Order: sequence, then structure tokens, then C-alpha cells
Amino acid sequence: MMTDENSKILLKPLVFRADDYIPEVVKNVLLERGWNKYNEDVQEVADWNLYWRTSAFCMTDHNNVKPWQRLNHHPGTTRLTRKDYLARHLKHMKGIYGASLYAFSPLTYIMPNDYIKFVAEYSREKETLGTKPSYWICKPAELSRGRGIMIFSDLKDLNFDCATVVQKYISNPFLIAKYKSDLRIYVCVAGFQPLTIYLYQEGLVRFATEKFDLNNLKNKCAHLTNSSVNKTGASYKKNKEGIGRGCKWTLSRFFTYLRNQDVDVLLLWQKINHLVILTILSIAPSVPSASNCFELFGFDILIDDKFKPWLLEVNCSPGLSLDCSSDVSVKRKLIHDIIELMHFKQICLDNTKKKTDEASSHRSHISWTGGDKVRVHESSKHWCKISWAEGKKDRDLETSGQWTNISQFGQKNRIHTLSGYTSHYKEPSKILSLLEFRGIVYKANLSVLQENIKIFPKEMFIAKPKERKAKDSLPAAFPKIRNIQTTFNSFHHSPSSESCKKKKNITPNLLSDKGTRPCSCAGDFVLIFPFNEATLAATKKGLDIKKVIHEIQKFVNKQPTPEAEDKTKKT
Repeated sequence: MMTDENSKILLKPLVFRADDYIPEVVKNVLLERGWNKYNEDVQEVADWNLYWRTSAFCMTDHNNVKPWQRLNHHPGTTRLTRKDYLARHLKHMKGIYGASLYAFSPLTYIMPNDYIKFVAEYSREKETLGTKPSYWICKPAELSRGRGIMIFSDLKDLNFDCATVVQKYISNPFLIAKYKSDLRIYVCVAGFQPLTIYLYQEGLVRFATEKFDLNNLKNKCAHLTNSSVNKTGASYKKNKEGIGRGCKWTLSRFFTYLRNQDVDVLLLWQKINHLVILTILSIAPSVPSASNCFELFGFDILIDDKFKPWLLEVNCSPGLSLDCSSDVSVKRKLIHDIIELMHFKQICLDNTKKKTDEASSHRSHISWTGGDKVRVHESSKHWCKISWAEGKKDRDLETSGQWTNISQFGQKNRIHTLSGYTSHYKEPSKILSLLEFRGIVYKANLSVLQENIKIFPKEMFIAKPKERKAKDSLPAAFPKIRNIQTTFNSFHHSPSSESCKKKKNITPNLLSDKGTRPCSCAGDFVLIFPFNEATLAATKKGLDIKKVIHEIQKFVNKQPTPEAEDKTKKT
């Protein structure tokens, strides 16, 4: 690729790799953003930037990932997304930190191991309730989309032939026009080490398509909110009173409905924040170390008639099919915002003339030598000039104003030096990643390049030799969102609050002297962990869960007492 005199930067398109089951919306969004799809027949094995799969990656994939690449799954997250594993981890956290903090999880038994315990609890409850029925729900541990789920009141109706969880059924859900619903909340974990969690402020509300009725437990379209179940029901296409056609609302529409009913939406959103953080904390210490990956989770949360959120389950690779207008409006932007959050960002080529003129007053010269250093020389009269010398043979890569890809440089180990400072990179591929991110061809001053590309924190380029040694380990060359500053003022944002809307176009800043901080938001993704300086410090040297729990309890204690929770409507 080449540039003309009026162009500042030209980028080789980013490349995504995908399995055969990649959602169409993901593929379409990436193509719209100018990405190319990976073709193993014509491209090298490492010539991709994002690998998107519905299934998990093996540890070999994680170990072999290159600095310019991202995987869309963390290792070991089935601890959260498989129902029996989730129940086991939440039970463990309840035992350590108290049942009141983890009261968002329904009473759960894992079958077949807990069958005797369940029968004892069932009998005790029957004796307490007398003639009143008790309700339970049985879910296969590894199935999704409502498959194999049954609701029962009589123990003789319980049947299972695989790993299963039996939970106390929430028999008092919040109803809209007598229809049950739950929330699909999207959560992106940008890293487990340190733990960095983003909550998406838009989402979906999924309705049952038949009116809620405890006298008919076999009617799945009245008790299950899974879209895959309800879109096959007889009432799916009907215009249902208070709900409309289909079975989905956007989360913002739902919160507008609640505000019109004088419900304290902010308090509810805070509780959901806590629920998400506490759930992820249950597995965070056990997730294997892996760099350059992220995970999109789908949290299914039910709101009861006391406006208490209950965690139903956590989904990996949450469904991204576009079945209705609500899906389109939420999921397309969701994928766009994930790309923004992960800093898969190319520089705009349209508005280059003005920036080129501004940059022309300060330009640079980059040269490679046959020794062991790459040097950058400042100049006020020349565009960024790249030259390479190997021994006595010197080759200047600038030819009649044409600029070549830096990846043509030599292959021997060298140290990158910039303005008199040395970084610790010796492998040629890592040096190339620093300057070109797998295909950048540029003609600009280096300071402008650093400012706009936003691939690496500035301190990578200005570390003094005594602080960075060649033997040091290589940090991920891919953009690290935690290297961007925030003031931690986004923890309690409401999904549709004006303050959130004003924060969508945040400008990333480089690190302050106080340490690394994640960016506070990207699109509709808002940082919920770490949420203050104390929780940030608790992630510095491993995850100090006790400290984090202590900080969360501070917030919980500020919320209304159990007596006041019965009056969550504003007075």
C-alpha cells in the first residue's frame, strides 16, 4: 500500500477469523467496518486480528496467540456458564461471605448428588406450607434455549437422566399485563488478570407469550421466556395487550415503563451491577491466565414483584440472531461497541488533508542499523523517513515520496530505540507490532502516529533503559483497555440516564502517575469493575476478593433496608 502527498495514513484492513457458526450480525458488522475475512488459502496462519468462535478455544490457542490478535473467549469460563458449575461456585461464595450477599441466587440443588438433600428440603417446605403448593424448576446443566426444562410442584413429577439443577421456582415474577419476562443483560469481561468488567446499558427484555398461570405448569409459553420457545408459540405473532407482537422489548423501553410506574430504576440497576460483579467474582480466581482475549456473557435476570433481581443463568456466546426489530437495534450496536471497547480501531482516511498540514511542522526520521538498535531521529523538514542498514549495506526505503511497509525490515533481533529511550523488545515481530500493527503503512510524524493509532500506551515508547531490559517479558502488543484512565464515576449509571448518554464519546487518556485504570465506557459499555480506587488496588497483585467484597458491602449497606425494599416505588 502507498500514500500520496495529501494522505497521512493508510491502513491494511483488519482481518477476522471465524468458525462456521459465527452469527451473521458479527460477520456483517465487521465487514461494514472495513474488516476482511481470513482466508487460510492465501494468508499466513497468523495474519488475523480477531478470532470469533461460538465454542471455547483450547489452551494451545491461547498460548499461541500473537500480540496483534484477540480471541473472543477466556479459558475456563464454563465454570460460570454451565448451570451446575455456577450453582457450586455461588454456594461456595455464600458459605464464605454470607448468604445475604448472594441472596440473588435461588435455592439450588445439583442432581443426582443432592437428591437426598433436595427431598429433605421439599418435605420440610411441604410441612411448613401445608396445603399450599411449592414450586420448583428442573434444568439440564448443559442444555440451553429452554430445552429439557420442566416446572413441578409434586415430587413425583421430577424426572432427570443427566446432570441437572433443581431450583426454587420464582413464583412471584414482576408481570406486565400478566405476562412474565426476564432481562438479557450483556456483560463483557475484558480481562480476568486484572479483573475488568463492563456492563452493556442496552439489552433485551424477553416475554412469555402466554399469560402467567401457576395452575398450568406445563405451558412453557407461560413460564419460560426463552425466545426459541416462544417464537414457535401460537401467540407469538399476535398483538398482545400491553406487550405488542413478538416477545421482546429493548431494555431501555422496559426501564421507561418502570419509571412511568414510579419504580426506583436506579436502585434496581445498582442491584444488577452488584449481582454481575459478585457472580463473576465467584470464578475469577480460578480462571487460567491468558492474555489477548475477552468474553461476552449473557446474564438472564428475573425481576420479582418486590423488584428484586434474581440470577437465572449465565450464557456464553449469547444468541445474536436477528429475529425482530428489538434484536436489530440492540445486537448490531452491541457488536460495534465491542469492537470499540477492544480498541479494534482504524484511523479515518477521509479527514487527512488538514491533519497532514498540521503534522508537517514536525516530522521524524526512522532508521534501522546493522547493529542492535532501531533509532528515531527528530527533524523539522522531513516526513517520517524509514531506512535500514545491515552491515555495510544501507537501503533507504523512501523512494520518490513513496513509502513502504515497515514489515520489510530485517529479521535479526534488535532493540527499539525512540528519542534516546529503549524499550525491551528484541523479537522483530514485536518491534513491527509496535510500529505498524500488522500492516500499517504511514507517512506522518511519529507523534501524530502515536496519538492517533492508540495501539500502545505511551510509556511503552518512553521507558528508560534502566527501567526496561531486553530480558523482560513481553506485554501484549494488542491494545489494552485497562491502560486508559477513568475516574470510576460510572458504577451506578442507569441504562438510560442522561449522564450515561453524555459519556458515550469519551476520549481515552494515557496513564496517570497513580497507575493503570480501565476506560470508563465505550459506546454503551460502562465499566462496573473496578469501580473505585480501593477495588482497583485490590486487583494489582492478584485479586483480593475479601477487599472487593468489603467495598461492595459498603454500597449494599447504603441501600434501603429489607423493610424499605418493600416500598421501592418513589414517594
